[in-house]
Amino acid sequence: MNGTPAGQRYEALRVAAMVVGLSVVVLLLWYTRNLVLTVFLGVLFALAVSSGADRLQRYRVPRGLAAPLLVFAFLGLLGAFGSWVGPTVRTQTRELKTKLPEALEKLESWVQSRGGGVIATITGLDDNESPARPVAGSDSVTAVVKPGEPGESSSLRDRLLAQLGGATRFFLPVLSSTLAVAAGFVLILFLAIYLAIDPGLYRRGVLRLIPGQNRPGADRLLSTIAATLRKWLVTQLIAMVVIGVVTTLVLLALNVRAAVPLGILAGLLEFVPTLGPILSALPAIAMGFVDSPEKALAVTLAYVGIQFIENHLLIPILMKEGIDVPPALTIVMQALMAIVFGFLGLLVAVPLLATIMIAVRIASGDETPPPVASENVAALPTAGGAS
Repeated sequence: MNGTPAGQRYEALRVAAMVVGLSVVVLLLWYTRNLVLTVFLGVLFALAVSSGADRLQRYRVPRGLAAPLLVFAFLGLLGAFGSWVGPTVRTQTRELKTKLPEALEKLESWVQSRGGGVIATITGLDDNESPARPVAGSDSVTAVVKPGEPGESSSLRDRLLAQLGGATRFFLPVLSSTLAVAAGFVLILFLAIYLAIDPGLYRRGVLRLIPGQNRPGADRLLSTIAATLRKWLVTQLIAMVVIGVVTTLVLLALNVRAAVPLGILAGLLEFVPTLGPILSALPAIAMGFVDSPEKALAVTLAYVGIQFIENHLLIPILMKEGIDVPPALTIVMQALMAIVFGFLGLLVAVPLLATIMIAVRIASGDETPPPVASENVAALPTAGGAS
């Protein structure tokens, strides 16, 4: 039939319909990209909630009660912790805002006192730059130029603060609206609750979209992805707590100002591998310069040591038999997702990369899906299993 004119027209129409349909789907995903990434985060956290619901179910606690109980218990713990450390965090955060510009000014003075060189070239502070310089043609009149005036070089502090402001606008477009943040947070919470209460319903719905002969393979793929993402998420949560506590204790031992908020920042940014620890170290190092360059060096060495121990001891212990994501590929994926999708893209870059790598390895036959215990994949039960 395909050799006839009618058959050829039918085939051409079918291809055209597929192209148009794919284009519509791509456009829809692009316009709803923030929602799609938020839903992905909700599914990710639903895996952790479902794991806890599985364990409570062994004690005859219904899933309909266990899932919301876990979520609200977690929120309660966060609220209690916030109330406990809140006064300290507020006091030290005010100190951080006050002392950070002073730290940047001391860093600038320290660079210039060393004669510039490579550091001055990197930061844009040349030896001949100073806040006050003689006006050409005059030996006695000195014009004091304020940093940031047109045609003159601003100080390191002004440059860094301007760059941080630009980076905030670039990486955090989704945080520009408090209402959007609150709505996204609520959506993630309710997704985690509903997916954990009846995960089988949603899994069967996904499998029904796949042709019957491909459903067993898709079922194994979903089980492998669920188990790997759950292990990754648990690993990240444990690492966040450990890094936050250890960093706070180290900064307190070094007598660094605003140690508690800096430690909390280190723990939170640990959720963003590779880039997060670097971003959390910068304000701590700057605060070290408030006292002396030697203390800033000690803070730098402390952060390097903490990351070394984490990468070579903590993570390997926690992530046994987990997916091995190449560091270079992780950095590229994070940069790409941050540029295209902003801060949400940066958050989901690593778990999304892990998902893609698992699918590619299994589809190419390089890796056979291992048998996964039922308790490890309760968030995504088999198509024929009970919900």
